[in-house]
Amino acid sequence: MQLWGGIDEVPADFGPSAVTIGKFDGVHLGHRSVLAQLRSLATDSGLQPVVVTFDRHPFALLRPDDCPDALVSNAQRAELLADSEVVAALVLEFNRELSELPPLAFAERILHDALDTRLVLVGSDFRYGYRGEGRIEALREHGQMFGFEVALLDDVRIGGTRVSSTQIRQHLSAGDVRSAATLLGRYPRVRSTVIPGDAIGREIGFPTANLDPAIEGFLPADGVYAAWAWIDGVRYGAAVSIGNNPTFDGIPARRTEAHLLDASVDAYGKAIELDFVEYIRPMVKFDGLDSLAAAISADVGRIRALLAAET
Repeated sequence: MQLWGGIDEVPADFGPSAVTIGKFDGVHLGHRSVLAQLRSLATDSGLQPVVVTFDRHPFALLRPDDCPDALVSNAQRAELLADSEVVAALVLEFNRELSELPPLAFAERILHDALDTRLVLVGSDFRYGYRGEGRIEALREHGQMFGFEVALLDDVRIGGTRVSSTQIRQHLSAGDVRSAATLLGRYPRVRSTVIPGDAIGREIGFPTANLDPAIEGFLPADGVYAAWAWIDGVRYGAAVSIGNNPTFDGIPARRTEAHLLDASVDAYGKAIELDFVEYIRPMVKFDGLDSLAAAISADVGRIRALLAAET
């Protein structure tokens, strides 16, 4: 997949294309349905399937207090889009200039001039241009002016629930990683680097890989989880805790640490990815190291059995 960081990076001879436009936060099952339809329509018409997206949520600029946390980083999103087999993704910097671009100028500069668009695939609630003034009727009018058709998408629903990034964030914020996975079509994943910790886990027989707080992806609610950990391309079962460890009167900063099951890996400085499988229990204040070790041992036994059923 070609990844362009602005219209200046699009080759002058690119196109003609079929385009879909959106934030694609999480690249969930709804997005994947859109991308599958885009590929199909593009193939039928001899067009190049392209995603147009943004480097941040528009609220980050326009309404920062209301801006939701992203489900995935830009790098993670690019990897997920590449897996969808689109030819290219155009990532537009959502700055003041773009936010004030009139709908007609958006259609002309980005869809017509840059991408030679012949088909635009969007939902019925799609809005574009300054203050979201451009809607489907305007998009169709601009299509007549610039030579592209407009096709509308239906919502994707699972069990009557519309698949949306907002719904997934709500599940993760409640610790319900299983429901989030159902809407994502994959396990919720975060990525970071392993850093040194305080060695308490090693002291009680459960050494952990401590994640740098600069984590890519959306961390679920505090608690203990069954997870898969990926290091150097190898998958390990893991017991993951998220929180500030109340047993020790609360560590000031929220931390994420993973105990690898039945494995000893020198992971310091290495990239680690965690796929969250199941919520196990909340963070609990124990009355000492022995009680904490006994609880972790019980967690590990339960997680080992749960993960065995996942394979």
